Amino acid sequence: MILPDMPIVDAHLHIYDPGVIPFPWMVDLPLLNEAHGPDRMLAEAEGIEVEAAIFVEVNAADGAHLSEARYVAKVMETAPVLQGMVASVPLDLGPEAVADDIAALKALPGTRGVRRLIEPHLEEPGWAIRPAFVEAVRILAGHDLSFDICIRHAQMRDVIGLVRACPDTRFVLDHIGKPDIRNGQLDPWRADLADLAALPNVWCKISGVVTEADHAHWTEDDVAPFIRHAIDCFGYGRVMFGGDWPVSRLATTYPRWVSTVARLTSEASPSEKQALWRDNARAFYRLDA
Repeated sequence: MILPDMPIVDAHLHIYDPGVIPFPWMVDLPLLNEAHGPDRMLAEAEGIEVEAAIFVEVNAADGAHLSEARYVAKVMETAPVLQGMVASVPLDLGPEAVADDIAALKALPGTRGVRRLIEPHLEEPGWAIRPAFVEAVRILAGHDLSFDICIRHAQMRDVIGLVRACPDTRFVLDHIGKPDIRNGQLDPWRADLADLAALPNVWCKISGVVTEADHAHWTEDDVAPFIRHAIDCFGYGRVMFGGDWPVSRLATTYPRWVSTVARLTSEASPSEKQALWRDNARAFYRLDA
């Protein structure tokens, strides 16, 4: 097993307790529908030195997004590995409607970005480029907050429009845009990703890839073309590693996922590896601010 020869920053970690905050989408997923905290992730990392991690919102029940953020802020007080938070905000309601939410989140230590899931609106073409949503995403720049993009691959063209409409907002694409790896479908994701990467204000997380493959039978060869294309498009200057734990547990262990990315990037230079595994996430999420 090949592992990074340096401490890593995990740019995509979920922690939660369904007994504290409800997550309706987990009810039929018993592997996930139990408390997952940072200590459990570090134990499952089995010797991989995770020096910092970014919490990303977990799609809590409607209206529970601020409660989730406050819960995580409390956990962060005694979990030094958690050094940043990407919180949920219902930005589709428009900038005026979420002004108080943004103010509340900025008052919490560690808030670095916002996510509003676009993925659930797959059957609503144009949802991500509706004026109220675009304007709310646009104002994040003035608050020094980034936006995490979580989509299915079929929504990529809309997201390109969103990013173009918000040139001052910093974006990061979660899970390389969730291509259809299970069926080996590279196109049109391949061309769309290149178009998105041509926009200078968007980065990409090498995360969540194996959960888009066959959970029980995926191989390195299945995911390699997708990971390599994402890195080719964004370059090592705009990619960052994400564990997507514990959702990743549906398809892999933490060490196996880390080792997969390490093997597929083994020919990178030392500075490129440092960027992927550590520096880009620290810079994008302003961990040293």
